[in-house]
Amino acid sequence: MKQVLLDHIARFITIDEQEKGLIDLLFQFKNWSRGEYFLAQGDVCKEIGFLTKGLVVYFIQEDESHAYNFGKESDFVCNYESFLTKTPSSKSIKCIENVEMLCINYDKLQQLYSKIEQGEKMGRLISEQLFLESIANITSFYVDTPEQRYLKFLEHYPDLNQRIPQYLIASYIQVKPQSLSRIRKRMLKK
Repeated sequence: MKQVLLDHIARFITIDEQEKGLIDLLFQFKNWSRGEYFLAQGDVCKEIGFLTKGLVVYFIQEDESHAYNFGKESDFVCNYESFLTKTPSSKSIKCIENVEMLCINYDKLQQLYSKIEQGEKMGRLISEQLFLESIANITSFYVDTPEQRYLKFLEHYPDLNQRIPQYLIASYIQVKPQSLSRIRKRMLKK
């Protein structure tokens, strides 16, 4: 299982066997059941998870009416704002399937950055990637039609359309479930 994490890290930096051993020690395996929260609104995010199995959804409001992102296998899961500032989260992250993650807390992440030769480079590259994805999502919410947002959802998450409940996809593209059904029907006719 940790091999998946090591392979993912190797996409960003080169790591030797000793560094692989350190990564193995720093990350801890954890799991959550469907419906449980990785992070509840109001709690401080104390760790970053690397998703090895399952799906999570990010909500802006606790009533779950505003889904703004999804996490799937090989994604990092975290509310970085809360994690870095150690303040209560204004968002929540809920498991929509049974989830398995490799988790690292703030102090261990700092060890990873300092003890792995290219650790800080890895952190920067992953942060840059997440930043660009966030900006693209924000821009899409302002300039794209719901149909365009749905097409982008399908492009970004091609394998998740059947795994994510339709009401969450509708929330993500900011329409009612009935409107999503109409969008899907129109797309089938094209």
